[in-house]
Amino acid sequence: MLLEVKNLDAAYGDVQVLWDINFQVQEKSIVAIVGSNGAGKTTLLRVISGIMKPKSGDIVYNSESINGLNSSEIVKRGIVHVPEGRRLFPDMTVEENLIMGSYQLKDKNLINKNLEFVYDLFPRLAERKKQKAGSMSGGEQQMAAIGRGLMASPKLFLIDEMSLGLAPLIVDNLIDIVAEINKRGTTVLLVEQDVQLALEHSHYGYVLDTGRVVMEGKSERLLNDPKIKEVYLGL
Repeated sequence: MLLEVKNLDAAYGDVQVLWDINFQVQEKSIVAIVGSNGAGKTTLLRVISGIMKPKSGDIVYNSESINGLNSSEIVKRGIVHVPEGRRLFPDMTVEENLIMGSYQLKDKNLINKNLEFVYDLFPRLAERKKQKAGSMSGGEQQMAAIGRGLMASPKLFLIDEMSLGLAPLIVDNLIDIVAEINKRGTTVLLVEQDVQLALEHSHYGYVLDTGRVVMEGKSERLLNDPKIKEVYLGL
C-alpha cells in the first residue's frame, strides 16, 4: 500500500475538523475523496502534505510514518499537492511558475525532461510559456498548477478541487490529463466536490461528511449507490 491514513484527527485550534479518518491508497491507482463543501476534504490534504499537523493518528507512506515531517520533506519523498485555487505566482511567466515546481531537483536533465513532459501534456502552456500566469484564463491556470506539481516528479499526486469554477469542457480535458498521468505510473488522490466527476474517473472512493468517512468502496459501486444518487447527485 502506498499511503495509509490511520485514526487521523485534525483541528484548527480548539475546533476539530477531522475525526478518526482511515483510508488507503493503492499504488498506481486513482482514489477519490468526495463530499460537500465543508466536509474536511481540503484539511485532509493539508495534513497529508505537511502543511498542517494532525491532532492524533498516523500517516504511513511507503511503509514509513511521515507524521511530523514538514511539507518540504514530504515533497522530497514524492508527495506533491496541487492546492485548491491554483496558487500560482501571477507576475511570473508560465515557465517560471513551472520551474518553481522543480526547486528540490538537482538534476538539470530531469528538470528539462519534466518540462518537456508538461508541455507534451499541455500544448497550451508551451504556447504561453512567456506569458504572465496571472493573465491566463482559469482553465489555463489550472493546467499550469498541475504542470507545476508534475515538475517535482511526484509518486503520489494530491489534487484539490480541480474542477472548481471551470467550464465543463475544460474539466473534461483536465480529467483526461489526470487519467494520462495515472497511466504513466503516478498514483493520484483526487479531492472533489463534483462527486460524479470524481467517481467516474477513479478506481476507489471515500465519502467524507462533516469530518468523518461515512462510505467507501469501488467507485463504480458508489456511483450506483441509492444514497449517493439521492444526496450528492440529486437523482
